[in-house]
Amino acid sequence: MPQLRLALNQIDSTVGDLAANAEAVVRWTRHSAEQGAHLAAFPEMALTGYPVEDLALRSSFVEASRAALRDLAARLADEGLGELPVIVGYLDRSESAQPKYGQPAGVPQNAAAVLHRGKIALTFAKHHLPNYGVFDEYRYFVPGDTMPVLRMHGIDIALAICEDLWQEGGRVPAARTAKAGLLVSINASPYERDKDDTRLELVRKRAQEAGCTTAYLAMIGGQDELVFDGDSIVVGPDGDVIARAPQFAEGCVVLDLDLPAAEADAPTGMVDDGLRIDRLVLSEEPLPAYEPERTGGYAERLEDDEEVYSALVVGLRAYAAKNGFRSVLIGLSGGIDSALVAAIACDAVGAENVYGVSMPSKYSSDHSKDDAAELARRTGLNFRTVPIEPMFTAYMDSLGLTGLAEENLQSRLRGTLLMAISNQEGHIVLAPGNKSELAVGYSTLYGDSVGAYGPIKDVYKTSIFHLAHWRNRAAEERGQTPPIPENSIAKPPSAELRPGQVDTDSLPDYPVLDAILDLYVDQDKGADEITEAGFDRQLVVKTLRMVDTAEYKRRQYPPGTKISAKGFGKDRRLPITNRWREHA
Repeated sequence: MPQLRLALNQIDSTVGDLAANAEAVVRWTRHSAEQGAHLAAFPEMALTGYPVEDLALRSSFVEASRAALRDLAARLADEGLGELPVIVGYLDRSESAQPKYGQPAGVPQNAAAVLHRGKIALTFAKHHLPNYGVFDEYRYFVPGDTMPVLRMHGIDIALAICEDLWQEGGRVPAARTAKAGLLVSINASPYERDKDDTRLELVRKRAQEAGCTTAYLAMIGGQDELVFDGDSIVVGPDGDVIARAPQFAEGCVVLDLDLPAAEADAPTGMVDDGLRIDRLVLSEEPLPAYEPERTGGYAERLEDDEEVYSALVVGLRAYAAKNGFRSVLIGLSGGIDSALVAAIACDAVGAENVYGVSMPSKYSSDHSKDDAAELARRTGLNFRTVPIEPMFTAYMDSLGLTGLAEENLQSRLRGTLLMAISNQEGHIVLAPGNKSELAVGYSTLYGDSVGAYGPIKDVYKTSIFHLAHWRNRAAEERGQTPPIPENSIAKPPSAELRPGQVDTDSLPDYPVLDAILDLYVDQDKGADEITEAGFDRQLVVKTLRMVDTAEYKRRQYPPGTKISAKGFGKDRRLPITNRWREHA
């Protein structure tokens, strides 16, 4: 059988930074060539970053992407890399589509190209366009209508882009009809909890449907709320895994493959789903036989809590670095939420770049103040204490606030103090709210919601405890000091805005609350279905009412790392003014 050494470059890209992204492609192409690769591949829209969102609607950006692609092809040849074919994703526009109602202006396309010998040898656009969850690709792109097949070294290689594998039909069965020996799919598939298992089964299924070895190349890094976890996979036609890349790590998977020879009478013209075969022949003759040296390897999977924690670290690190921030600022209450955010921040940007502020009021317990200081000691972050009592007294003397207004004033004073330090010293503020609190509105606008980024905004409270335990256990296993004080984990959660306050004064126990929220928020179940699942009807009605009336708060919360299938923001979009009630 003909042989091929394939290099899958699992890299990070930054949206809009065409020059830096092109530089990364050149650097990793050189690495691929040094590894003896015969074909190098890069992720979906690696040249522009992903997702570009409304940048796709700017003709200037589309043309800049096209120009960058031409320059990249020429540069690869100038640097002696032109003989190595390179597959890379970019933003293109259709040359043939005519503008019409319901179609994006300028007909942009989520596209990929094969670069060879200084030229753009082949281009194709994504056929299946996702339009669910965080994806709005019908808003931005028109679909491709070709089945690209690259023939090199006597092997037919079918090409696809991300959703082309996730949806039934299209390029996967077309690859079988075209009698391809290898299917390469380039992807920018965002991370979600448990998605690695789903992804593996998907690639196995598609390899069997395509009847050929299938390589699934994924992006890594972060873009705003999205995290990309890598986890590139190569699967044989029988569904057996040949290679699997690490999660959350940039790198190049290089592996030698024995693949079927291209057939002389391979189909041409129209194939499945109205796709037209677009065949590029680079070389008909197989390579001289060589001893395979590269197996690609199999990276062990992270355990569930480690996987989520890693996603949170990568998300914060990417957000800070790609937006030009070097340091972060956190209000440290002594509670588990701010403690976990601090641990994530120390792992993301280094403890020397993390600044914590304890802002006690007259209601703050001694153990909470001590726990905040102990967290700083354990992690080595920069720490200071700024009591809010003088500011609080001045407001109270002027306004005479009581009840909830008095409680929220404390939170807003802390928010103002954090933003003042941020302005003065240049740190970005991290908001410590979790998904449970955001769901039911258990947060203060312009108080604990201030900040540039919310690292745990998509993490339910029950998972916060799991992650804190995991992070401490991981530290102990490495012979390090656990970062989170045990007392922050063990004590009952409390905002400490009035004497003796605990969260359960206002909320159900978190395991019950999170179970209801999972059904309502993540699974879109109604009140009747949730009640039938075994929950008290009165509690369900109360919880859903809190969720429904807190939409205005969530709309004003900062972005944060998405780790679930339905995070607040792009995944779940509900009107603020809304009189529909599930519990009516």
